[in-house]
Amino acid sequence: MGQSSQSYGGDDRRVLPRPLRRVVRFAVSLATGRINIPRHVGTFSTFAFLGSVSLYGMSVGGHSETVAQAVTASAGFAIEDVRVSGNEQTSEIDILQLLGLDGTTSLVAMDIEVARKKLSELPWVEYAEVRKVYPKTIEVMLKERQAFGIWQHGTELSLIERNGNIITSLRDGKFATLPLFVGRDAETRASAFEQELAGWPELKSRVRAYVRVAGRRWDLHLDNGVVLKLPEQGIHKALAVLSRLESEQGILDRDIAAVDLRLDDRTAVQLSQGALERRKEVLDARTKALKKAGAQS
Repeated sequence: MGQSSQSYGGDDRRVLPRPLRRVVRFAVSLATGRINIPRHVGTFSTFAFLGSVSLYGMSVGGHSETVAQAVTASAGFAIEDVRVSGNEQTSEIDILQLLGLDGTTSLVAMDIEVARKKLSELPWVEYAEVRKVYPKTIEVMLKERQAFGIWQHGTELSLIERNGNIITSLRDGKFATLPLFVGRDAETRASAFEQELAGWPELKSRVRAYVRVAGRRWDLHLDNGVVLKLPEQGIHKALAVLSRLESEQGILDRDIAAVDLRLDDRTAVQLSQGALERRKEVLDARTKALKKAGAQS
């Protein structure tokens, strides 16, 4: 009972929790001078604090990338050499402008994935790869799309791939030798139809335009102005008939405007305007001759 009364006497002292004891001992030692602090710790701490605040401010303000560009570029990592390969239709100037390379762009801070996505948006680019070569070079490797033909839709002319996808507008005569496909959905049907004519190379070499009619069939416009009207079905059979007429009569070199091959049982030939006028003159002359002969008799 005596011990119990002593523990609750007026001389009792409150004990701090263990984690706070170390803090209190450190504060007492710092105040009494028992801990030696290096001379420049305060200065360094101030600069570290201000630097942290500055970095936070730049991050919040969206300027951290600009600062990183400037710092790393001035440190010797500014992009000075750009090596481009695989570009036949895409100019290097377009590439440099798209990537924003102005002589101060930092190789370290450059985002390769963003650059690759930007290049892939160029009309001719199917795939792009960008690599960093330290300290001052980037390599750009392109795989470009291949032009298969020219598609005329309304008054617009576009270069298309074999699958019918549009590459870009036709702006000059550089691709004038490519086949011309005209009409609605002609661009998506062009490749399959062009392959159907593979067995008729002489005829194919004379075609200047493939015209899609009503989204169902094709007209072929030849180099001499003759139009071949093909059926919706049975194209090979129709071309076999044409081949026979050409070998027997040289029909495509005659003074005609069109050969209609749409019917199975007959082939119709449309004369040119000049041929029609000459035929009319012959018929008129024959009619006059017959009337004169009848009058004399």
